[in-house]
Amino acid sequence: MMETATFQKHVSITIAIALACVILVAGVFTGHSVYAENATKQQLENLSQAFRDIVKDVGPAVVYISTEQTVKSRQRTPEQFREFFGDEFFRRFFGDVPQGREYKQRGLGSGFITSKDGYILTNNHVVEAADKIKVTLSDKREFTAKVVGTDPKTDVAVIKIDGENLPIVTLGDSDTVEVGDWAIAIGNPYGLSQTVTAGIISAEGRSNIGLNDYEDFIQTDAAINPGNSGGPLVNIDGEVIGINTAIFSRSGGYQGIGFAIPVNMAKSVQESLITEGKVVRGWLGVMIQTVTPEIAKGFGLDEATGTLVGDVLKGGPAEKSGIQRGDVIISFDGQAVDGPNSLKNIVAATDVGKKVDVVVIRNGKKKTITVKVGEQAAEGMQARAETSSEAVTKFGISVQTLTPDIAEQLGYDEEKGVVISNVEQGSPAADAGLRRGDLIKEINKTEIESLGDYKKAMDEVGEEKSFLALIKRGENTLYVVVSAEE
Repeated sequence: MMETATFQKHVSITIAIALACVILVAGVFTGHSVYAENATKQQLENLSQAFRDIVKDVGPAVVYISTEQTVKSRQRTPEQFREFFGDEFFRRFFGDVPQGREYKQRGLGSGFITSKDGYILTNNHVVEAADKIKVTLSDKREFTAKVVGTDPKTDVAVIKIDGENLPIVTLGDSDTVEVGDWAIAIGNPYGLSQTVTAGIISAEGRSNIGLNDYEDFIQTDAAINPGNSGGPLVNIDGEVIGINTAIFSRSGGYQGIGFAIPVNMAKSVQESLITEGKVVRGWLGVMIQTVTPEIAKGFGLDEATGTLVGDVLKGGPAEKSGIQRGDVIISFDGQAVDGPNSLKNIVAATDVGKKVDVVVIRNGKKKTITVKVGEQAAEGMQARAETSSEAVTKFGISVQTLTPDIAEQLGYDEEKGVVISNVEQGSPAADAGLRRGDLIKEINKTEIESLGDYKKAMDEVGEEKSFLALIKRGENTLYVVVSAEE
């Protein structure tokens, strides 16, 4: 039914646009500006009709979600969402409650029905820890919903209602989204049900926002406000391309920057939660970091691209396949890798047990390695990297031998290297992010096992302005370039 309506809509718009073109051409040949004016008006009417059709098709499947949770006043809303929505918003809806008292915390949000049997996609933060969830449809029907599953790492949740003749949305392909495409947001901002706003796709692949572990946000300037969370972001064909999730705002309201989870990511999470009861993600078993221009230079790379392997976890798929520390991964299963978030998202979405080709740059040469993807543990192994460094006098660092006592205190019992005992403020080492307690394992790819190794390696650095170091910090292993260049 919906596919037929969508097809008819496309046909009518195509005919109308063709007619407008004929009128416009006629105006050029006859010299009458009225034809051009009529053509422009007709095109605007076509666009308005397209928006009306989208709202009629998608609107009925967009639901209003209200939640209730009994909490003690010492509990706070997650800071990342407070930063995006602002303190004023939370005071308006939750008030100021004395600490230690129990009270009913009510929340609001949006969602959309994806199946005739009542499955609904929304945000995890909309329903997280809720005692009661009420879903209201556009036709005023109300349902009590149950949580099927949640995934805090992507902020996706699946809830379910039991009903008849439920309207559903059409899920699109977020991989086809391009900057400049029309974007329509439908939801319940501030509890104002069935609110529609329009804009464009402002950017794709936004990450490092600090909301989720897995981020690949679609950015839009379609007005999104508190209460829109969980609602659909729709393209001009009436297909859902994302889940509206957050806004960047200093006031708590719309400022032209909204973020939506790509629907392809949401579809994968939904299917996994429904069929497996959990989210199954692929796992490679590496610690990774960004390839900065400095690191690219240190590794002899032509450009700062790909993802650097800072360490390989023992017994993981990467180690078993032959991936090594210092490899720069530039392609995974035929998909280009342009940074740590890119690799993390691609691996997570890969089927467990699948054998894939991984292209790495090792010692300046490309090498293809076949890896059998493993399954990520429940909490996962987060591949995080920071920046750090080590140096001699001109680099501003002092080191000491890794004694058994120091190794035990710092958790380096099975490690070899030298420990940074001091980093001078304002030095190249400090600028690179090195800290006291970091363990230096390599300098310019030469292993460091003793103070003698360290002194020899630094002697070889000599008058060079920079060097490449491999350090261990806690459970993280990462490469760092320490530079004394002005």
